[in-house]
Amino acid sequence: MRKPIAVASSHSRLLASGVLLAAQSLVLTLAAVPASADDAGRAPARGSAHMGMGVLAHEGIQGQPADSRATTQTEGVDVSSHQGDVTWSTLWNSGVKWAYVKATEGTSYRNPNYTQQYNGSYDIGMIRGAYHFAIPDGAGGAAQADYFVDHGGAWSKDGRTLPGVLDIEYNPYGETCYGKTASQMVGWIRDFLDQYKARTGRHAAIYTSTNWWIQCTGNYSGFGATNPLWIARYASTVGPLPAGWDFHTMWQYTSTGPTVGDHDRFNGTLDRVKALATG
Repeated sequence: MRKPIAVASSHSRLLASGVLLAAQSLVLTLAAVPASADDAGRAPARGSAHMGMGVLAHEGIQGQPADSRATTQTEGVDVSSHQGDVTWSTLWNSGVKWAYVKATEGTSYRNPNYTQQYNGSYDIGMIRGAYHFAIPDGAGGAAQADYFVDHGGAWSKDGRTLPGVLDIEYNPYGETCYGKTASQMVGWIRDFLDQYKARTGRHAAIYTSTNWWIQCTGNYSGFGATNPLWIARYASTVGPLPAGWDFHTMWQYTSTGPTVGDHDRFNGTLDRVKALATG
């Protein structure tokens, strides 16, 4: 006659296995939820992404920089439909001299506030440019560059228009690296940058965070010689830069600044901002 304890042990092992599988399933489910998801676990609506959205969710706020704008840096802002219509006079009077406006995302989204933001910043006297939020798991890099240039991301040699920016960062809608290997991501970025240069004659700047760049490109160093770096880090210092860049051109240092939230510093005085716009 079999001992009951053997049945109990078998049952216990099955129960333990079930608990382990359930726990693993929960971990996988949580990993698939974007860091920017709402309380119900839903990913944000397509088109709602903006500069630093993923950086804030993944890296958080680590501090604030000292105020050194007067002598070595120039204050700027970046905006999207997230801010709605912007009171540019308030920003100008507070010392903001340059701005970037989200124009496009992927190959189907255009910022509905683009005209007010892009023209309004120019009319108040700022040097301004446009940025594209990359969706590497969508259309190819060249196709997204074309969409960007055709819908607000072009450059003109008027001394007041900055070159376009590729915003490449944490995926707000899903997997951090958009399901791409490091080599695939580098190839996608290169396709975008090459097409933008072919269309406009300018090298686009790259907006990213060092942590994301290391994780999703393998810390690729090949763009530093040609493409200006806009680093995202909400801390007291810029911190380590991605491979290939010896210095940063712009720094997004906070998402909680006055009037629009996202504030930035150009690594140089206003004449250097003008030099970047002139080309």
